[in-house]
Amino acid sequence: MKWFRRLAFAEGFSFLFLLLVAMPLKYIYLNPEPVRFTGMVHGILFLLYVYSLIDVALDRGWRKRTMAYGLLASVLPLGPFWFELVYLKGKNEEPLA
Repeated sequence: MKWFRRLAFAEGFSFLFLLLVAMPLKYIYLNPEPVRFTGMVHGILFLLYVYSLIDVALDRGWRKRTMAYGLLASVLPLGPFWFELVYLKGKNEEPLA
């Protein structure tokens, strides 16, 4: 579970970095290199996040709805942080839904 939480943080941070730093550099300063690198890193982290989410959900017996929220969170800019706060911060690390 620690691995998944760290991966969720890294994926969320990479998405925010891509949106808030790399994309403005590309379109304002006409420098596409940060988007190429950050986009590749984010893509790898995204795939690892989805794979890990499915693995953790099946291992811990999460409901389909909880897993769906985790997948939805992966495509929203602050989604992984929200999923962490709402679903993974329970007293015994079990999802709330």
